[in-house]
Amino acid sequence: MEGDAPRNYIVVTPSKNEDGNLPDLIESVVAQTVRPVVWVIVDDGSTDGTPEIIEDATNTHDWIKSARLDNSARDLGLHLAGVMKEGFDRAISYCRKNGFEYSYLGNLDGDLTLPVTFYENLMREFEKDAELGIVSGGTKHLIGDRVQYANISINEPSGGHMLIRRRCFKECGGIPQSYSMDSVLKAKARLRGWKTRRFEDNVATEMRDVNAADGYWKGFVYKGKSSYYLNINPVHVIARVVMYSFRKPYYIGIAYLGGYLGSFVRGKERTTDPEIRSYFWNKWKQHL
Repeated sequence: MEGDAPRNYIVVTPSKNEDGNLPDLIESVVAQTVRPVVWVIVDDGSTDGTPEIIEDATNTHDWIKSARLDNSARDLGLHLAGVMKEGFDRAISYCRKNGFEYSYLGNLDGDLTLPVTFYENLMREFEKDAELGIVSGGTKHLIGDRVQYANISINEPSGGHMLIRRRCFKECGGIPQSYSMDSVLKAKARLRGWKTRRFEDNVATEMRDVNAADGYWKGFVYKGKSSYYLNINPVHVIARVVMYSFRKPYYIGIAYLGGYLGSFVRGKERTTDPEIRSYFWNKWKQHL
């Protein structure tokens, strides 16, 4: 358990058509001062050179494993949650079969690069505070020739490079099969008394803006759909629309509202998890 493997961890990366970014990510993980005991890269039906890149990595490093899923459209919703569950199930099964212990579990997006001490630094933070359940570093986005740092609350670990204490992961029931699974996982951790933190001095670099992969419009429509699915209070939705309307590009508030209202009009499914419904319905009060 955790006491037996204080700095052992596993990592899962979902990857679809990332042949332009994946080599740099692999290089940065291989260079870590503390490497994962197993890293599962899940190829979600890539149609570019991603499968060959993953195969080369697994042939070179025995601690890198791969999984190949059927071809599918890019989907950041329920499908992604299924992809991540598949990756973690395989990593956990691999550790169980081979007698490898681990104390932490991490998810890592395919378009990131990490400083060599990234995971060592995060585990040092866990060792300082036994109440920490989920952590991440900070994030900087490379958008063309611009560098933009994510401006996010210190209590909100970045969904693309979280590291989760094993006991917290277990208490939360593993990867939630939900839209915005990272938000749901953080909510479940907090409801169980765990702290969630991001550490801005430990910075991961993202090669594209998180909302630019499918375009800003689609990215914020998805955020609106997720807000509806998670049962976010309309008061909070309106506040977000106002906030987004003052942020470039200025149309993202309309895209977000359109995603939310589109799901409402169509009577789309909402989460049936009672604690998540209650948490997000009342979350707006935390911002007062």
